[in-house]
Amino acid sequence: MTLAVYGKGGIGKSTTSCNISTALAKRGKKVLQIGCDPKHDSTFTLTGFLIPTIIDTLQEKDFHYEDIWPEDVIYKGYAGVDCVEAGGPPAGAGCGGYVVGETVKLLKELNAFDEYDVILFDVLGDVVCGGFAAPLNYADYCLIVTDNGFDALFAANRIAASVREKARTHNLRLAGLIGNRTSKRDLIDKYIEAVPMPVLEILPLIEDIRVSRVKGKTLFEMAESDPSLEYVCDYYLNIADQILSQPEGVVPKDAQDRDLFSLLSDFYLNPTQPANQTKELDLMMV
Repeated sequence: MTLAVYGKGGIGKSTTSCNISTALAKRGKKVLQIGCDPKHDSTFTLTGFLIPTIIDTLQEKDFHYEDIWPEDVIYKGYAGVDCVEAGGPPAGAGCGGYVVGETVKLLKELNAFDEYDVILFDVLGDVVCGGFAAPLNYADYCLIVTDNGFDALFAANRIAASVREKARTHNLRLAGLIGNRTSKRDLIDKYIEAVPMPVLEILPLIEDIRVSRVKGKTLFEMAESDPSLEYVCDYYLNIADQILSQPEGVVPKDAQDRDLFSLLSDFYLNPTQPANQTKELDLMMV
């Protein structure tokens, strides 16, 4: 099974990905996480350091694939999760899709894909071009990380459009949304009324999720010394269990940009008053 995790930049994709990978490993699966971001920090909370990238390794070997061994590019992380960082092209030059393609090509040369139960691509930011959407070419499921805000849901809609496009050529499905560090879900619910899709989990505002990123540890590793965090791990285990059940998923029908803008902005500009508040206002008028 291959997963591709997307979402607005800074929404917490990498932290979420690392904890989902760990949860899958805790369920007995052999997992490979592939970071697809020039920052090459996707796997930081699994390994505790910035591992060398595949692009850097290929350049060192003058792109002689036969000179590269699995241990040159695959690093062991927490809970036995194997980690790869694709890296990226120079700023302002090249294509992220090319980097992903070279990464997949090398891993296939090393027969790496055949060794894992789950492969998870953690992909940078908003989908604005075919290059960024390249991991969807290899995925069975897409997972979108969002919060209850306008910008994150706008990005989610662009990702949904990418899933719909890629689903034309292979059996790709959107497994659902993951709300990350959000105290409410009312705007998420407003969005999925217009663009129906599952919600896998909503993680509340838990400061330890942010702290885990700074510490370079998954929540599972932090919970080993602080059992009070075990309840946070349960959120990720729930996501893992849903994925392992091989859900039907959806091919979403994304909203047009202008329609989505109107939908989400109207939510803020014309909020619906609760019924009891409306009744109180009527009594005051009387």
